[in-house]
Amino acid sequence: MTRDLRRARNGAILTFVLGGLLCGSMTVRLPALSDKLGLSETSIGVTLLVWGLGALVTMQSMRGVMTRVGSRSVLRVGAPLCAAALVLLAFAPTFPLLLAAAGLFGLAFGAVDVAMNAQGSTVERAHGRPLMNGMHAGWCVGAIAAGVVGTAAIAAGLSVTAHLVLVALAALPVLVAVSRSYLPDPAPEPAARDGARHRMPPVVYLLGAIAFCAFMVEGTIADWNGLYLRDTLGAPEAVAALGYPVFEVGMLLARLAGDRVRARFGARNMIVLSGLATAATFAVVITVPSAPVAVAAMFLVGLAVATVSPVAMSMAGEATRNPGPAIAQTGAMGYAGLLLGPVAIGFLSDLSSLRTALGGAVALGVLIAVAARFLPRTGAGTASAAPARSPEPELTLAG
Repeated sequence: MTRDLRRARNGAILTFVLGGLLCGSMTVRLPALSDKLGLSETSIGVTLLVWGLGALVTMQSMRGVMTRVGSRSVLRVGAPLCAAALVLLAFAPTFPLLLAAAGLFGLAFGAVDVAMNAQGSTVERAHGRPLMNGMHAGWCVGAIAAGVVGTAAIAAGLSVTAHLVLVALAALPVLVAVSRSYLPDPAPEPAARDGARHRMPPVVYLLGAIAFCAFMVEGTIADWNGLYLRDTLGAPEAVAALGYPVFEVGMLLARLAGDRVRARFGARNMIVLSGLATAATFAVVITVPSAPVAVAAMFLVGLAVATVSPVAMSMAGEATRNPGPAIAQTGAMGYAGLLLGPVAIGFLSDLSSLRTALGGAVALGVLIAVAARFLPRTGAGTASAAPARSPEPELTLAG
């Protein structure tokens, strides 16, 4: 491994870490923002929705942008804008201005999310082996760090404004410095470069559907596990609060080992097994009567589902010569699941019960496994770097 490749890999991982830190810091201080502006739970929900819709809009529009300018240019602009938007959130004096800042933060984050996954795919190709799970592990590290720093800031009596501004100011120079390590994306195909309409291979949409299901499971755990543990299983508040961090630890461990597992067993087999394991472990969560056992099972759900979305992003990046547009399509479809999943669970729980509604996550695991059976049998590792002018075969669906 050359020095430049090692630097590019470390830069991509650090970008994921800082992305998790910035987004996690906003989430951790939402209660403080609510107190500062006197907001209701509904207003906080609207704020999160505006943030998510902003991200989704940008993701959906990134196909053309990534073709024209590439992930390196997008990250060099979008990542500092994320930090700046966090400062705007910190200083927002009214609810309408908070919504505007949340929308800007979402728009910037959507661009960064697509671009850092595309950069990760480019780095994978240059290395010729799986790396994407390790990069997504960096996101988990950043999110966990946001929780730890947020807890320390609250304990120290630091205001939400001071806390978020300090996080943004600490992240900004690092984001600028790390931008020098990014690799240029592979040259786009001639049709895309000339502005002609370029359809994605069908496998990209299949991978988007798999990412949609995986993100729905992640969103369901994030938004509903505490309520389920407290209200359905009767857990004390302190026990109910453990569900999500335990789930995140499971995801982190799985992603740290995920690239080695993929290299050994192949991407397709890995997603099939992950889907089945997600269904089985989530079935334990919703059937056991004991809250501690359910919390332990959430750790297993984290282990099971963690590698699905990173591998889907990686395979999407391999499906075309230029990874950016394909990852933008897969990412937009996946992120829609993160937004719609918790809403769907809330609707179904009103019609039946929360336990019954959460059973939908079991079905999602089965769908992941079934859909993965139609993925190409290639991709045990990752596509090697292709010569700049040579055509690159597109992945096709398995027969």
